[in-house]
Order: sequence, then structure tokens, then C-alpha cells
Amino acid sequence: MFKKKKTDANFISARESRKISKANQKITRELDKRLSRKHVPESEYLTSMKDPGNVVEFDDLHTYFFTDVGTVHAVDGVSFNVPVGKTVGIVGESGCGKSVTSLSLMQLVQRPTGQIVSGAIRLNLGDKAYDVAKMPIEAMQKIRGNVVSMIFQEPMTSLNPVFRIGFQLDEVISLHNTGMDKEAVKNRSIEALKMVGIPDPERVYSRYPHELSGGMRQRVVIAMALVCNPRLIIADEPTTALDVTIQAQILELLRNLKSEINASIMLITHDLGVIAEMADYVVVMYAGRVVEKGLAHEVFLDPRHPYTIGLMESKPVINKTVDRLYSIPGSVPNPVNMPDYCYFRDRCERCVERCSGKYPPEIHVSDTHIVSCWRYFDDQKRGGRDE
Repeated sequence: MFKKKKTDANFISARESRKISKANQKITRELDKRLSRKHVPESEYLTSMKDPGNVVEFDDLHTYFFTDVGTVHAVDGVSFNVPVGKTVGIVGESGCGKSVTSLSLMQLVQRPTGQIVSGAIRLNLGDKAYDVAKMPIEAMQKIRGNVVSMIFQEPMTSLNPVFRIGFQLDEVISLHNTGMDKEAVKNRSIEALKMVGIPDPERVYSRYPHELSGGMRQRVVIAMALVCNPRLIIADEPTTALDVTIQAQILELLRNLKSEINASIMLITHDLGVIAEMADYVVVMYAGRVVEKGLAHEVFLDPRHPYTIGLMESKPVINKTVDRLYSIPGSVPNPVNMPDYCYFRDRCERCVERCSGKYPPEIHVSDTHIVSCWRYFDDQKRGGRDE
């Protein structure tokens, strides 16, 4: 008889898996219990903004998923701000933590497996601020869809196929405006449909989701997100499933509506062209961390992190002929067993000797442009810039 060899570097035995699962279940029960409490005094999650000019501040956020094979560090110390009335574009490859960051803000991370482990998410309500990471679900239900709303990636999975469009819009309004009568709620819903450019909104109000085109369904989802005039709109890949013409219309619609209701937008996308067109600020994420952030023109015209540079080089450019588009070599490290050094080191073509040490800190290229890369550490100490 031949013994079975461990061919996978990440192989674990059934006994180890049960041990990990038991430990993770204990952690998730404790974290879940904290959020499930009722009648929690407001003082427990009341906080203050570092800058009143921000609508939300992510401060060293850690969101993990506890699985049978180990703990997945989906968001591993993310920090960035969304200023009032501005659009912040979040870009990065699939699995880098963009959507989990936004779902953490909405408290929609799949529980009990997924949990906010540490860090703060400070939400500015105008007269006061809440730390979403500490808010119980009971309090969060009053915020979600009212102060912060989300436009999901695929409207057919976020709209209920068995209810009419009008019913689903009315439900959102009624939940946050208990004093409104049915007629007023209906008028508000039709007004929201009209606001997002839907022709004949009264007819669409009585239709089912499957009776509408993809572009129309996306407009309905946007109307649902804007119907309570939120302070922050999270748009998670809002144009991925649409053709180019409808995509341009949706982006123009978002831009105009942001000005009308003075809302901020967190725009999550893979499309660097959309980010360049829409965003005031750009946040580049890789393997659960922010590797570069700054004003849009700083990041696009002067990218500093090797990962950002790789993303820029991998997109096609008009009037530039190449035999083959550039692709970043290698693959993302295993999220269950992340290295101590820079997560991008093993794929980086611009490594320096210090890259083998601990994970790089945030380094200021300018007052607004920040990068996590050892290549600029000595330059920052000298007060200059590496050109």
C-alpha cells in the first residue's frame, strides 16, 4: 500500500479542518452576538469624524471570512475617505476586496462566516456620526437605503422577480417614511422613475422586472437607491452588464443626479476608463489592501505603485499599435496564508532589496497622493520625489 502524499502546499487534514472550524465558529458566534443585540444605547456607536468634510471614513478596516480551511483576510487594513459631494473610484482585480469593503459599510457581509473584526467605519450624518462597525443591526436598518444606498452589479438579482416595480419602490419609501400615505408613496416612486429618465413611468411602475430591458432595470435599481435622497451612493459595477451606449447614459445619469441631490459616490469598477471619466479620487486595491490613492489626475498621470503601473499598461490605448497587451505576471497570494512582506512582491518587476522585509507603510508622494511601496521610502525621508 502506498501512502497518499500531500501534493498541495495548502493541504490540511480532516482533523485540522475540524479544529479550525471549531475555533472559527466560536469567534463568529461572539462577533455575531455583538451585532444582534437590541435596544443598544446610541452612545456605544456614536463617534466623531476626523474631517467633517468627509461623508465616510474607513479607518484600518479588517473584514474576515472564517472558513473550514482557515481565515480569509478579504479586507486587511483598508483606510480611505469619501469627501462630501465627490466621487471616489475604487479599482482593482477581482477578489481584491472592493465589494467586501462596500458591503462592510452596508453591514451586508454574509454572516456569520463574514465579520468585521476590527477597525472603524465613521459615517457622517450631518449633526452626528456613527461607527458602522459597532452599530447593531437594529440601528443599521434605519441607515441602510436611507442615508447610504447601494446600486448592485446585476439588477435581475437585486430586484425580486415576483413583485412589480412599483411595490418594490414603495417598500423602500414606506420603510423610512412611516408617516406617508399610500398615494404620496406612489407619487414619490413615480417621481423617482421619472428622475432617472424612464419614459412613461406610470406604465413601468406596474411592470415586473422581466418585462423591462437591461438598461431599464438598471435605471430602476438606481431610482430605488436614490428615492430617499441618500448622502452616499455605492455603485458596485453599475454598468458591467450593459452595452456601451447604455453604459454612457447610465454614467451621465449618475453624474447629473449626484449634482442634483449633492450626494457622494463610491464607484467600484474594473474599467479604468469609467474611473477616469467619473472619479475625483482614486483608490487602488490589491489583495485586501490599499496600495495607492490620490486625486484622479495624480494616479492616472503619475502612477507610482508597480501594480497601478501594471494596470495602466494593460489597457489598450487609441492610436497605439502593440503586438500583445501587457499582463501582470504571476498570481495573487493565497488569502488564507498571506505573506508578511509586500503582497505584490512575488509579481513585481521593480523590486528593491527592502521589499523582502515587512509590509511597506503609507508613503506620501504629495499631500494627496499616497502609495505603499518601499521604492519611495528613502525619497520621502529626504523630502523629494523619485522621478
